[in-house]
Amino acid sequence: QVQLVESGGELVQAGGSLRLSCVASGGTFSRAVMGWFRQVPGKEREFVAAITWGDRKYYADSVKGRFTISRDNAKATGYLQMNSLKPEDTAVYYCATRAYYSLTYYSPRDYEYWGQGTQVTISS
Repeated sequence: QVQLVESGGELVQAGGSLRLSCVASGGTFSRAVMGWFRQVPGKEREFVAAITWGDRKYYADSVKGRFTISRDNAKATGYLQMNSLKPEDTAVYYCATRAYYSLTYYSPRDYEYWGQGTQVTISS
């Protein structure tokens, strides 16, 4: 059973930066895609970024140029570096992964395993 644990969320001012981490256990992290999603109350979970095991990266238009996804396979850890943060980035951020091969990355349905989430709050 794959387990994911996120950390790094906190309250920061607009324009600031945060780095989220996602530590994976129980699976073959180096061969798995990892995605980041976010969710605010009353809204659907929204795609933020994904990185394949071959280091191909995908971003939502709303974060392109501000967020950077990366991974350290030796540590079984994924990262989301978030710069130039805006109040609209406020959400619970989740990392996710899956054990099967697929070329789709943008929907929560494309992932099997999820972390518990970490709260990111951006003050104006």
